[in-house]
Amino acid sequence: MSAAHDISNEDDMFDRMPIISPVLSANENSAQSTPKPIDIRHEDEPELSIKSDKPSETIHNDFEKRRLLPDELPVVECIARARIPTTQGPEIFLHLYSNNVDNKEHLAIVFGEDIRSKSLFRRRPNETQSDRMTRGAYVGKLYPGRTIADRDERSGKEITCDANGELIYSKEEIEQEIKDPTLVRIHSECYTGETAWSARCDCGEQFDEAGRLMGKFGKGCIVYLRQEGRGIGLGEKLKAYNLQDLGADTVQANLLLRHPADKRSFSLATAILIDLNLTNVRLLTNNPDKIIAVEGKNRLVKVIERIPMVPLAWQHKDSGIQSTEVDGYLRTKIERMGHLLQKPINI
Repeated sequence: MSAAHDISNEDDMFDRMPIISPVLSANENSAQSTPKPIDIRHEDEPELSIKSDKPSETIHNDFEKRRLLPDELPVVECIARARIPTTQGPEIFLHLYSNNVDNKEHLAIVFGEDIRSKSLFRRRPNETQSDRMTRGAYVGKLYPGRTIADRDERSGKEITCDANGELIYSKEEIEQEIKDPTLVRIHSECYTGETAWSARCDCGEQFDEAGRLMGKFGKGCIVYLRQEGRGIGLGEKLKAYNLQDLGADTVQANLLLRHPADKRSFSLATAILIDLNLTNVRLLTNNPDKIIAVEGKNRLVKVIERIPMVPLAWQHKDSGIQSTEVDGYLRTKIERMGHLLQKPINI
């Protein structure tokens, strides 16, 4: 058999490649089904929410996907928190989480001092106020000479805990969260897009835009999950890039490497949101499966609104990422993974 014939067969293989839907949870034995786009209409403005009725078939598909989610959420604990001044202006409070399902340290990037972790602020036996300030379980801001974590003399803010040491949320805080759901982005680590200036994907742009919007509104949370390459890891992701240069799209490349199209789990994100008492949220996403996965099997988190993340290059000429690779990436997300981007692209 000639080399030319072998190459021709490889090209045909890409054309015939079956599509596997994104994995919704950490349960790797879960059945998978072909995703169908949800019938939702929206404008190309990130500030607008998405609301509309769904056809009965889509509702059934959503039910089936939710049924496959794990019955129990991971156990997460915020082990440290610190105030981070940023080069963009707004301050953030960076929360670092441990969990009982992997050995990775996941993060919550919080805009707003009044979003607090239950596990971090929980009183611990024999701890001092200095201990609480050191790990970040303080109210207001730290300053030289401060000695009490639970009360900030300068701002007048104070927190209280119940007899079991659990943080008590005021009636006003609970009502405000229901009245004005927090803007949330669930973001998976992308070293190439966030650090190596990659124009193969829009991950870095989405991360920056989520931070810009939350800084503008003064409140929000980016849950940053350490699941590089849609869960396959950086090494396998680089191999997938080579397969893409050979003609595969982003989904086909994963499948050729014997990975699911999307191996990510969002149950950790659900657990982190609950720990932060963010149970009614406005979610920045184009991915309908992420909405189902973040809400969880028992809908302990409720996505009140979906805020689309429209590529900057679609909103303003000569802005955003300009590359044939990102155009193909977006097309695959829309056509093969059911992402909710309305504007057609010709590539």
